[in-house]
Amino acid sequence: MNTAVNIRAAGPADLPAITDIYNEAVKATTATFDTEPRSEADQLAWFSSHTGRYSLVVAEMGGLVVGWASITRWSERKAYDETGEVSFYVSSEHRGQGIGRSLTGAIVEEARKKNFHTLIARVAGESTVSLHLSRSFGFEEIGVMKEVGRKFGKLLDVHILQKML
Repeated sequence: MNTAVNIRAAGPADLPAITDIYNEAVKATTATFDTEPRSEADQLAWFSSHTGRYSLVVAEMGGLVVGWASITRWSERKAYDETGEVSFYVSSEHRGQGIGRSLTGAIVEEARKKNFHTLIARVAGESTVSLHLSRSFGFEEIGVMKEVGRKFGKLLDVHILQKML
């Protein structure tokens, strides 16, 4: 990688890049089971929910946002407050450069700082790179939901992984 990656807290000015990266994944991958791209207006409520304990970070290279990661509320039920769901996305032209690893490390560290007890990741079964990366950070598979989503004409499994902090 020629340019250093800077991981930092996301701000409102990052929303267009975050939305573009997410929509690229919607259109071309099974990383998300959304099937229709989201507008910035659609993403604004999601973005606004990432305050306090629920972090949102971006990876920046040369002033360009090339990826992002988040801790999202796992459930609205109070008993789940110490559990967060983690996600990360990297723009296609920047994959394979260690950015996903940097984002995952940063978001796990954010979760530790914010006293989460456990993290959950949901990963499509055919996302072997994401499964490998999650496992390399100590996420353990706790189950597989069989054929729970249809995308690109295929029924897909979702692996549930958990990391105890």
